[in-house]
Amino acid sequence: MSDSINFFYMAVFFILGTILGSFANVAIYRYFSGESLWWPGSKCPSCQTPIKWFDLIPIISWFVLSRKCRKCQTPISAQYPLVEFVMGILFLLAYLKFGISVSLIEILLFFLGLVIVSAIDLKVYLLPDVYTLSGLAIGLIGSVLNPERSFYDALAGVLLGGGFPWFVAYLYYLWRKEEGLGGGDIKLLAWMGAVLGWQAIPFIMIVASVVGSLAGLWAMRHSEKGLKTVIPFGPFLSLGALIYALGGQYLAHLYIEFLLPGLF
Repeated sequence: MSDSINFFYMAVFFILGTILGSFANVAIYRYFSGESLWWPGSKCPSCQTPIKWFDLIPIISWFVLSRKCRKCQTPISAQYPLVEFVMGILFLLAYLKFGISVSLIEILLFFLGLVIVSAIDLKVYLLPDVYTLSGLAIGLIGSVLNPERSFYDALAGVLLGGGFPWFVAYLYYLWRKEEGLGGGDIKLLAWMGAVLGWQAIPFIMIVASVVGSLAGLWAMRHSEKGLKTVIPFGPFLSLGALIYALGGQYLAHLYIEFLLPGLF
């Protein structure tokens, strides 16, 4: 592929990512509002004025409107361009990693779902079943349809990602009489295992634990609740999954080979 054609595809996938990032913002907002994901069209949350198409251009419209609603001048959250930009970058990196393939389609859908559930988890400490369980099912179906993946590997990923954390969480509950790892996190890990395979789970857990612990220490230091400060774990699991999907497989295989020599 020539450099000019490759650059064209890079631009296409970045733009596609920003467009679906705009869709992700709608999904996040309407999860809380209880509105249909598909109808009615976008409107200002404050004045309810329908938003014109030229004010819905990803990233650009936020700056053109000076971060305010055209009608009522209510400030528009920076979440909107941030999610759109992150999705654009993720789609671009996914294209560079997987090229035009069936796996690329799976990964793009996976990334879209991770961004949506992570944003919701950050707001209300909840990972909705409508996304995690649907993603799990789609991941298993994809392993059957995608010749580059194995159904048994995906199934093992579900069992390891969902079963082992559930067992640990259950033992923790018996010991402390309080919830440790939430049920939503367990379903999210099962979804990740269905898409990325069982080999991804140890890597994801390590990345999430390390980064989550550092974030937790920072949050405790800057919160009045101190040691009782609670932070959502889903975004850190998502970060681990994103890193693994975009190139962490090699590191994960080295880690598993170190613990269980000759497994691969």
